[in-house]
Formats: sequence, C-alpha cells, structure tokens
Amino acid sequence: MSAQPSNNAAPDLINIEVDGKPTQIRKGAMIIEAADAIGVAIPRFCYHRKLPIAANCRMCLVDVEMGGKLMPKPQPACATPVAEGMKVMTRSDKALKFQKDVMEFLLINHPLDCPICDQGGECELQDVALGYGRSVSRFTERKRTVADENIGPLVATEMTRCIQCTRCVRFTSEIAGTHELGGMNRGENLQIGTYIGKTVETELSGNIIDVCPVGALTNKPFQFKARAWELIAKPSIGYHDALGSNLWLHTRRGEVLRTVPRDNETINECWLSDRDRYSHQGLYAADRIGTPEVKRNGQWQVTTWEDALQFAGEALKKAPGSELGILVHPASSNEEGDLLMRLARGLGSAHVDHRLRQLDFADNAAAASFALPVADVDQVKAALLVGSDLRHEMPLLNHRLHQAVKKGAKVYTVNPASFDFNYGLAGESIAAPQALVDALLALARAAVAAGTSAPAALADAINGVHSDQGDSDAIAALKSGSAVVILGEAAVTHPQASWLRAIARFIADATGASYNELPVGANAVGLARLGVLPGNGGLDAQAMLAQPRKSYVLYGVEPPHDFADGSAALEALRGAEQVVAFSAYASAALREVADVILPIGLLPEIDATLVNVDGLAQGVSAGAKAPGQTRPGWKVLRALGGAIQLAGFEFDDLAGLRDGISERAAAPRSGLATRAAVSDLTRLATWPIYRGDAVLRRATALNAHPLNRAPAVRLNATEARRLGLADIAQVHLGDVVLPLVIDVAVPDGSAWIEAAQDLTATLPPYGAAITLSKA
Repeated sequence: MSAQPSNNAAPDLINIEVDGKPTQIRKGAMIIEAADAIGVAIPRFCYHRKLPIAANCRMCLVDVEMGGKLMPKPQPACATPVAEGMKVMTRSDKALKFQKDVMEFLLINHPLDCPICDQGGECELQDVALGYGRSVSRFTERKRTVADENIGPLVATEMTRCIQCTRCVRFTSEIAGTHELGGMNRGENLQIGTYIGKTVETELSGNIIDVCPVGALTNKPFQFKARAWELIAKPSIGYHDALGSNLWLHTRRGEVLRTVPRDNETINECWLSDRDRYSHQGLYAADRIGTPEVKRNGQWQVTTWEDALQFAGEALKKAPGSELGILVHPASSNEEGDLLMRLARGLGSAHVDHRLRQLDFADNAAAASFALPVADVDQVKAALLVGSDLRHEMPLLNHRLHQAVKKGAKVYTVNPASFDFNYGLAGESIAAPQALVDALLALARAAVAAGTSAPAALADAINGVHSDQGDSDAIAALKSGSAVVILGEAAVTHPQASWLRAIARFIADATGASYNELPVGANAVGLARLGVLPGNGGLDAQAMLAQPRKSYVLYGVEPPHDFADGSAALEALRGAEQVVAFSAYASAALREVADVILPIGLLPEIDATLVNVDGLAQGVSAGAKAPGQTRPGWKVLRALGGAIQLAGFEFDDLAGLRDGISERAAAPRSGLATRAAVSDLTRLATWPIYRGDAVLRRATALNAHPLNRAPAVRLNATEARRLGLADIAQVHLGDVVLPLVIDVAVPDGSAWIEAAQDLTATLPPYGAAITLSKA
C-alpha cells in the first residue's frame, strides 16, 4: 500500500502525482524535480539541476492532467511548474512517442563516433538512445559537420557531436560568470563557440566537460588515454587550496589519468576548479624522485632507505636543537605535521613553522576556520574583500560569492591591484602595498563615524585618515544584513598583515559581519590546530632565515619558490651545515642546498587527513601508486624517529599514529607591526593560480593556460612615465631582466611582479622597495 500525501500540506508544499505515485514538492518546483525526488526517470539533455532552465532539447516531454483534463500538448518537464492536484504521466503512449521522436531528430546529425569518442561508455546520449532511439535510422541525407575551435589546453572540442543543449553556454554565463561561449546562427546552422576564436579562460572551464551530455567537449590532457570502463574511481580531495573540494581520481594500474568532481553540497557542490582537475599531471614530472639520495663529497648518490635514514639521523644530531629549524609545507597532512612536532620535541627544537609566505608575525596569527561556513556565503547581502584575488585564491568560494551577487549582494574590495572579478563591484579601493593599511583605515574611520568606538590600539591610526562617501556606503551595506569580511592572501602575506587583520576584525565587529580569513595552504587550518608553530622562544619561518640555523629540515618545501623571501631562504640553506629534505621532487635548487633527499608521497598517493576552511577534517585513502621506492611521509618520519630512538614513534600503524594526535594550537598575540616608511616604488607579489605549489608548477596543461602569465614587471602608464620607462620593452631589477607590461590594474607606486616563477622567486619580497632601470 503506497503512502498517501497529507491533505494538510504545508503552505509551501504542493500535492501532485507522477506516474501514479503521490508526492509533495515545494511550490515553484518543476515537474522534473518532483520526478527525480521520487525516483521516476525522465530523459533529458538540456536540463541540469544547477543551471538555468532552457527547455530547448524537448527530450523531457510528458503528459500532464489538470483538473481531470489532459493538456492537449505534451509539456516539457523541466520548464513546467508543479500545481496542486497535477497528474503527470511520463510513460504514457503519447509521452513515449514524443520522446522517441525527439530522440530521432537529435540523432539525425549526430556522427557515429562512439568507438573513438572519449565520452563513450559514460555518454548521456548513448544511454538515452538505448532506451528511446530507433534500431535503424530513417535518415538518408548527408549529416552536417561543424568546424572545431581551439578553446585552450584544457578542453578538447568535437563540435559535430554537439546537440545544442546549451549547458556549456549557461555554465560559462551563469556559473563561471564569463560569457565566453554562445550560440551563433539559426536552425540547423546553429553552432556553439566563442565567436572570435579565443581560449576559454575561466578558472572553472573543466566543468563544461562534465555538463556536456555528449562528446563535444572532452578533457584534452586525457584525450585517447583510456576508455571509461578501464578506470577505477578513488575518492579524494583537492589539496591546492583550503576548500578541500571533493573529487574522484580516475586511475588505471595505479596512475591518475583524470580527475572529476565528487558531489558535496556544503563544499564544492558538483563543481571542480581547473587547478584541482588538471594538477595530477604534475605527479609524473621528470624530476619526480623515486629513490633516496645522499650527497657525499659534493656528489649525489642513490642509496637504500636504511642508509639514507641513518645519514639523516646522524645529520640531525650534529647540531643542538636550538640550531635546528623545521620548515613545513602548509599542505602537509595532520599526520605528518604531528610527527614533525614530535621530531622537533625529541631533538630539542622550538623552531617549527608552516607559514612560509607570511612576513608579519607581530600578532602570531595562524589560520583558523571560517566564522561563516562556505555553504552560507551565497546567501550574504554584502561582502568586503581585503587583499584578495578570490577568483584565483579559492575559485569555488568565489563562485559562491558570485551567486550571492546575482541575488543582489554588494561586494566591496580594498586591494593592492584591480583584480579581475567575474561580477560587478559596488565599490573598489585600490592602493599600492605601502598604502593598503591606510585604505582599510578609511573604512574603519567610516565605521567610527557611524557610531562605533575605535579600539585603543587603532584609535590614533584611524583618526589620522579621512573617509569618503564610498567608505560610508560600504559600512552601511555591511550593516544592512548578513555580511562577511574576507581577508585574502595579499593581506595575510602583506608585510603589515597584523594591521590589516586588526582593522578588518574591527570592521567586522562594528558592522556585525562575519570574519573569514583565507588560509594560505591546503592544510594551514589543520597544522595551526596541531600547533605546527614555533614553541616557547622558537623562531618563526622568516626569523629562521634571517637568523640562519646550522641544520634544517625541509618538509615538502621547494626552495626558493615556496618562500615569501626566496633569496633569504636560499642564502640561509646554502650556509647551513646540514639540510634534510623530505620531498617528492628533486629540483636543481633543492639538490644544491640539501644533503639528503627522502622521497615522500603526494596526497593522491597517501592516506592523510586535511582540515578545510570550515574546520572539517577530511580523511582520504591512497588512490594512486607512488613511483619507485617512494613512501608516505608519516612512514618515513616514523622510521627516522625510530632510527634516532626518539619518544613518540613507537606506534605500529596509521591508526596508532592517529590515536596519539592532539591539538596544540598556539595563542595569538595582540601586537602590531611597526609601520614602515612609504617608498616610491614597492613590489606587489601575488602567487599565480597555477604556480602555488610544486605539483602545480609541473602540471603541463595548466602551465600552458593563459591565466599562467609569463613573468613580467607590470606598471601603470603613469608610473612608467614617471620612472622614464614608458617606451621600454625590458627592465632590470637587480640582476634579473624582465619584460615590462603596461597594466591599468596596477596602482601608482607599485610594480606587480608575480611570485613563484623561476625568474622572480629570488626577487625582493612583497612590499619591499625596489628600483627599476632600463635593460
């Protein structure tokens, strides 16, 4: 006996019947949503639950009865709202005839490419054609063909297969916010493309592969590598930002061949950033190291694990603990971070840090989980971004904010450059790095003018600036309802980050907004919770370089690219007596400074736990095979700790390790950095979206993408003329020669030079005074 709906339905629920099954569905829902909710399958191509309704494929036509009368024509289930008492027949003779007729029309021009199409075996058109298509086509005319368009290194096109569902068009306009694809011409001449033959540059472009129901858009790096049924899907998470996007690793014989999103509505919904989708190419770079190596008499030698661990243990014992610095990559797992702290305690060192890009430690700040959960960001009414290129720092958080803007939210920014947002800004304040604090103080002044008392530590600074109407508007918007203040990477890594943090917190408190600070590193929140930070009297990451130690442990760190001050890092490491490196790669710079390299697995290859921005600990199991004799980092650390007979390394397996992990978060301080004198020209250093870590820097398709810009010095035209460089193609910065690019996004007094490039990694750090000259 089937369950009957209540006659006393809630005001926002409607009673309908689908194929004889009664159900309740929210008012305003479409028939197809009601059918999906009760497991009734209606064929569709253009409909996607996350995209606006188009109703242009007509595959979902169904019979609808209202008030005892059958509608004269079938209705598209995706575009027909439910109504009280409605009866829907998805399998009636008339509905099936229309669905089969539409299927026949769609197949008229579709090529018989299934044996060579990458979509074969997981194609929606194949699946629906099997149930609704004819065995033999009645069409005898010539099929139409469409010229392909090169839309970049990430997505391959075969547009003859396109059925004009427009999912990709709606994705780029409504989700990516870039309007890069569209339909041209009419009728059977309709074509989907960019019109002007340009690369699709959105940082979410790979998602058009997932929404495409046919093989018109496919994964270019994966092209012709394997058939869908040859792949094994392993659940994993993204490790290039702290969102922790859920994903599937598709592997064959232990090798990751592609990555696709795994649904999680509270984190990444059903989307995946290109950074997480294509980074797996970096796992198989030419300089990936698969065997332990030691440096003897200046020469690198491949050796056994036993010899390498003995060598590393003896090296670490040569200097006292006070002369040992341990530098940890912020994407290292909880398990690795905890063992590194045990290693530090066992060797008597308080000098441990994972905040490699941070310059200001006056407030001893470390990453913390968001006050406003990621899933709620698309509901805010206003947002203030401080020092944040959110599209590149955390693409899918930016997507949430984009959805909020579409609902009417106002976004204001205080940034060191005019970053490229995919939504309109209600207000934008652009200031050179040396003026960024004052620009944010102006907003704080507006908050004080609105009736909030300034904290004593900030009062004089706030009273020393002026605010304008734009500042007042921003404060009013933040006060008007649900709002969030987001501190981004360009603020967290700023040389006066403690000021920006204190002012942003004050603005959030004054307006009732939530305060969210973007972590720098995929597991920065987890490592901060575990206290992978300097102990009592310990030196932070920059102090360890400014006051060089005799011995260093580098864990997952690639000098000089991973440091805020790459030049200082190389200088300190070159002068050290012993450097023990745990690394997946053996770069030339690492080989220069290290004495032993212990090969460790990367996240797709190991069991690990990472904590995301919401404070959610996500555990994953190894999904891919590590090369050669590579071992998980926790196993190498356990073996090293055992070899030098340290306490805390007696566990037998990963479960034993996890049982012993406890949180030891360090307490923040209330200090503020000394305000530096204003310079004529300072460097703005941001980390490019596809150069943020060692794996990304080796992902070939991502590095061929236009968003991965060539290293250059970027000045605005006014600044270039002031410096006498207006007509110059190249400039000198110290010993480095770089192209000069005129860029309206850069404010006066600043030169934008992206970090983590081979040519820029050793230049003066973010906020440093620089001098440019003609090359």
